[in-house]
Amino acid sequence: MSNLSEFIVTLSIWAVPTVFAIVLHEVMHGYVANLLGDDTAARAGRLTLNPLNHVDPIGTIIMPALLLFLHLPVFGYAKPVPVDFRRISPPRAGMIAVAAAGPLTNLALAVASAFVARMLAPYINAPWGEAVALPIVYMMQASVMINVLLAVFNLLPLLPLDGGRVLAGLLPLRAARTFARLEPYGLLILFALLYTNAVNVVISPLINAITRVLL
Repeated sequence: MSNLSEFIVTLSIWAVPTVFAIVLHEVMHGYVANLLGDDTAARAGRLTLNPLNHVDPIGTIIMPALLLFLHLPVFGYAKPVPVDFRRISPPRAGMIAVAAAGPLTNLALAVASAFVARMLAPYINAPWGEAVALPIVYMMQASVMINVLLAVFNLLPLLPLDGGRVLAGLLPLRAARTFARLEPYGLLILFALLYTNAVNVVISPLINAITRVLL
């Protein structure tokens, strides 16, 4: 019973920042696309912070909860916001801006969360600290970890990840077309990386270093 109670408390601390990080990541893709001429996401009703409009049952609820229960790094995703890159102007710079908007939003959320955690930390020992300040500090610390994780993973230079779209926009046109042919295999390559030393050697140390600096 104590394990179940501990899990419920942990879930309550992680659930809000996880959902908010995932939802705002997608909203910002659509928002920047809308600014650059593509209103597809707006017409689909996806420029809203209402999580019900973005929730993917597996990626937003089941997978993060399972990872949390197994004491593994929490990761998740929402339904991708629809973007018609043919309507964006300028096309290549616009694609870079739309793709980068999600991870940069996560980094901004990580910085803001760390700021709130640092501001409230001195008040943990106040009379109201254990009931108010401490839970918020824990939630903000969780937000830092989640947002840094989302930012780093999404910036990996693999299609269909955001980093892959940024790289495709930066490459010369012929090289970008060749790179785009790898998109059907991008997730397979990502899963392969997750089960190799690439995570331990490069990705995890980077995530840990950024998190330590912020917290």
